Amino acid sequence: MKKTDLINKLKQLQGISDEERAHLINLVNTKKKYGLVWEDKPEDVEEQLRENLPVLKEVKERAIINGKEYPNHILIEGDNLHALTALTFTHEGKIDLIYIDPPYNTGNKDFKYNDNFVDKEDDFRHSKWLSFMEKRLKIAKRLLTENGLIFVSIDDIECAQLKMLLDEVFNQNIVNSITVKTSESSGVKMSHVDKKLPKIKEYLLVYSKTKEATSLNPIKLAKVDDIDKFKAYAKYYSKIILNKEDPVENWKIIPISQYLSENGLSLNEEQVIEFKLQNAEKVVYRTNNRSLSGMKFDTETASVKSATGIDYVWWEGKQMLFLKDYIDEGLCDLWTDISTINLNKEICGLDSFENGQKPLELIKRVKKLYPSDKITILDFFGGSGTTLHSTIALNNEDGGSRKCILVTNNENNICVDVTYERNKRVIQGFTNATGEKVEGISNNNLRYYKSEFVPSSKSEKNKRELTLLSTDLLCIKEDCYIDVTGQTNFNATQCRIFKDGTDKYMVVVYHSRILTAVCEQLITYIPTIPTTQKVRLYVFSPEKETLLEEFQDIEDKIIAVPLPEAIYNAYRATFKILKLDKKPLANVSSADESANETDLVTQTEEA
Repeated sequence: MKKTDLINKLKQLQGISDEERAHLINLVNTKKKYGLVWEDKPEDVEEQLRENLPVLKEVKERAIINGKEYPNHILIEGDNLHALTALTFTHEGKIDLIYIDPPYNTGNKDFKYNDNFVDKEDDFRHSKWLSFMEKRLKIAKRLLTENGLIFVSIDDIECAQLKMLLDEVFNQNIVNSITVKTSESSGVKMSHVDKKLPKIKEYLLVYSKTKEATSLNPIKLAKVDDIDKFKAYAKYYSKIILNKEDPVENWKIIPISQYLSENGLSLNEEQVIEFKLQNAEKVVYRTNNRSLSGMKFDTETASVKSATGIDYVWWEGKQMLFLKDYIDEGLCDLWTDISTINLNKEICGLDSFENGQKPLELIKRVKKLYPSDKITILDFFGGSGTTLHSTIALNNEDGGSRKCILVTNNENNICVDVTYERNKRVIQGFTNATGEKVEGISNNNLRYYKSEFVPSSKSEKNKRELTLLSTDLLCIKEDCYIDVTGQTNFNATQCRIFKDGTDKYMVVVYHSRILTAVCEQLITYIPTIPTTQKVRLYVFSPEKETLLEEFQDIEDKIIAVPLPEAIYNAYRATFKILKLDKKPLANVSSADESANETDLVTQTEEA
């Protein structure tokens, strides 16, 4: 039956209310023609957002600050749905790369939904997992830059469902589906080989936010790392150019065996391989190339440029290949070379991580695939902290300036005892089990935050409370953490001033009631700030136009943002994704606002 015919029948159906009729018609109109369909299962943490707005509060005693010029990495303790919501204010469109290793939904106590583990017998096992993942992936997409990429690790149980979900969320902008070897086919894994083939691989699904952002940085892997593989390949390269410095058409080429004989060299197999490596730029081999086969030249070799601008060497009707170009091979979508043995040694002397951990080299490679080393990385399934550890280590190796944001809950004290402690040791160093001192990578800062909440109804009291608690969010948003208020004449309960490690400044004004007085001070102070950038000015104010009127004398020196409306605006889109857009952020009556304002003014003055 056609959809239009069914809708017409529903319109004529008797015995149901208009509301029921509208609901049935909506179900028909919204039914997917293709894709995943599941029964949505609300989460307790999602319901919490109906009444509250998440904010982030810094735990200053856990901060590791080594220098204002070093990257500020962020660790957030809390439910990742709450943290992602907060990050829509601080990082919408600012995350370059997301890597996540979500629960695989194995049924073996790896996936908890509303405080209960989901087992294999749960009739809604997959629906719960898809509900859980969809909300987080949709918010994650908002956080990505236009050139942003997301990498998701998964195994067979949810791979098919995840791919269809990612296709839907990211408009089928798949970049790669990578197979990763995760173990050896030996030992315990072979005990059930008579029933099924042992599982030794997982998947890494790669998607881009936009169709244009599909370019990965090419990575070369050294074939010489596997000497047997290299020997098998290098045996075809059996000739050498004697006069490589001369023009191509004058090259003299002889067999390597002849060259060795004429030079009195008697080499065994291993020495011949070493000789080829040392002379790889002039050790050559011929291969068929249809576009070159019909060409004729008067010399044995000739230089040829294709219509697309590629340079070839024609060698008696074939193409010349140089060993130097094939010592390395390009990375493909099958990764079998990353070891998963002894991962307990990568966790900096802590006890082994029960839920498993990804190898440092795997996450490093993910980051190397991004075309820039000056990026912001997010992992909202932080687990043992490998993503942050690998970011710090990779920056140390290649001089990159990557920043990492890590999110994890603190179930069984994982955030404090594992995620934080591990990366604290990475930065500060530690003594391993054998008593050996391991040096830290100290040119990094780590800031620790916890999720907190403010009631979401827009009373004056709640607006003021949200503004007062927004300072840490603003510091994260602007990457300005150095409080210089004490170097000024401003009252820190009314106005605070922050800067970053260079010349970026941020000003936060907490109360509109004292705005006029503070405004006069700021109009005098801001032009004296030693900066080449506009000052970020966040003010408790009903609207941006009001701010600009107050600060029109220095309008060219500031970027003015009203609080808390800027936070409300960021969260609204997230609540729409979560289908919570009706109740949160509802306006209250003016009578309620008046009743609440006196209470908060008294509270503020006492503070």
